[in-house]
Amino acid sequence: MSLTGHSEAALEAALPAPIVVRRIRSAKRLRLRFDERSRTFSLTCPWRMCRRTALAWAVDQREWIEGQLARAVPGLPFVPGSTLPVNGQTVTVVWDPNARRKPALGAGELRVGGPLTSLPRRIETFLKAHALEVMSRDVADYAAVIDVKAAGVSVGDAGTRWGSCSSKGRIRLSWRLICAPVDVRRFVVAHEVAHLVHLDHSTRFKALEAKLYGPGLQQARSELRRIGPRLRRIGLSN
Repeated sequence: MSLTGHSEAALEAALPAPIVVRRIRSAKRLRLRFDERSRTFSLTCPWRMCRRTALAWAVDQREWIEGQLARAVPGLPFVPGSTLPVNGQTVTVVWDPNARRKPALGAGELRVGGPLTSLPRRIETFLKAHALEVMSRDVADYAAVIDVKAAGVSVGDAGTRWGSCSSKGRIRLSWRLICAPVDVRRFVVAHEVAHLVHLDHSTRFKALEAKLYGPGLQQARSELRRIGPRLRRIGLSN
């Protein structure tokens, strides 16, 4: 959806990464490039095109931008000895063939038993269940502040969205947020809970989002943009 009516600041905030806009006299069309080494994007546009219009076009290319960022980050597979963040703490995957197959989260470790070949699947299943449990509480906490209630909470793994809220009040969140810092995860939850009242990104929505989250909202938003590509690679081997 085009965002040409939004301010430059709002458009930049909607982008998953900073983009340098360059107006070129000889340019006939918009062109977006990604430098994998520096992990930076540059957007060239015709000389007479305003920067806001160029940024709005870039927002429409969000899926491509996130794909480039994700491919530039190595995979972070679930293997014995690997480390991953879970609900604010860094844990090490410990495989013990004699332990219970269901992963157990302890002090600094995620202990998993059973066959090694199915270890990644069991860890992902555990993280999804843990994410649903933790973020359901997050949703309830924020919803209680404004006296509303979500019709339901679920987790998934949408490629380009960290969360969504339907017109029927059903909130869906990426399970990968359980691997994000707590303040970043709760920012996404606060954002979606605010959508229970305002299904848009109006001034009223932004005010409610800020009221729910409190200080540090912009920092959390920026941090999610920074670590997002890495979160999307958790559990992947390449």
